[in-house]
Amino acid sequence: MKPNKMLEKKGFKLGTFSSNCSSGMTVSTLPNRWENSWENNLQLGEMLDAAGMDFMLPIARWIGYGGETDFHGGVLETITWATALLSRTKDISVFATVHTAANNPVIIAKQIATMDQIGEGRAGLNIVAGWNKPEYEALGLTLPDDHETRYGYAQEWFDIITKLWTSREHFDWAGDYFNLKGVKGDPWPLHDEVPILNAAGSGIGREFATQNANFLFTPAIDLARSVEEIKELKGKAEGKGRDVGVLTFSHVICRPTEKEANEVRDHIMANIDWPAVDNLVNLQFAHAHSFPHDLLAQIRNLMALGHGGFPLVGTPEQVAEGLIALHETGFAGTTLSFVDYVEEFPYFRDTVLPLLAEAGIR
Repeated sequence: MKPNKMLEKKGFKLGTFSSNCSSGMTVSTLPNRWENSWENNLQLGEMLDAAGMDFMLPIARWIGYGGETDFHGGVLETITWATALLSRTKDISVFATVHTAANNPVIIAKQIATMDQIGEGRAGLNIVAGWNKPEYEALGLTLPDDHETRYGYAQEWFDIITKLWTSREHFDWAGDYFNLKGVKGDPWPLHDEVPILNAAGSGIGREFATQNANFLFTPAIDLARSVEEIKELKGKAEGKGRDVGVLTFSHVICRPTEKEANEVRDHIMANIDWPAVDNLVNLQFAHAHSFPHDLLAQIRNLMALGHGGFPLVGTPEQVAEGLIALHETGFAGTTLSFVDYVEEFPYFRDTVLPLLAEAGIR
């Protein structure tokens, strides 16, 4: 059994985000935008693993955002993706992202436990309670308008999974949303717990995350605001007797000079699939609370460049300074995205990671 890096309370966590999705996190028409092939994901996973990175996190998506590129129209399914990566890596943690409404908890409990067996204890679960109405409609489901119902369903869903992972006996379940007869886990996860991640912006969503997750995922748009937000979230978790870390997500353009990095950023911004960006922003306004709505209108360009991620644009020293600032703000870690993960990560690995180790956060 291997240690799960996402259960260890040390260091500033670093992982990648959305490499299973077409175009990654950049809503670009560029010909060199990310190709989410299995070959590219495997190459990335093996590089991240060898570099000592902590985790890989996918997005579960069922329809794209349209535009010229149909941003996120191509997606490697996350449980299959994560299981395959766990079988081909040694130390890195790999999450599966799962929508509660579209997946039976008994099946998910067994799938994640099987993943954990294959990865020798390195699996993780990212829970999505639901926000993207067109995806619900594509699957023949109805998205409840109220967060109380969404998160009430998600809580019972996760309670069932938790019992399946901890009980060694068959049991029945009679709840508000599920009526189960004679269910049992087997296999079980190898560690006492599986790291749980949840992105939540609404009050009810954050009650769910601080009650159940190891990490709450939230954007870092204004670091002064984030300081207070993290204090509030950690205080909320501590009031429940829990220690919950707060993760964010970042987009990296790292080059030897600031001029080169800015030129790359400007080139990307000159080749944006704006109809897809607008579809993405409009859906976030309509149904999601992951982004603070008072800031969302200000970040259309950031949504185009890195899906709203914290921009890390500049020299290795400047990128390292940005990551150190996130650490000092109180974030437990961040995901990283690149226009082309496989092409760009080695430079980040060779130039930025040593600076973070020198600073004592890795």
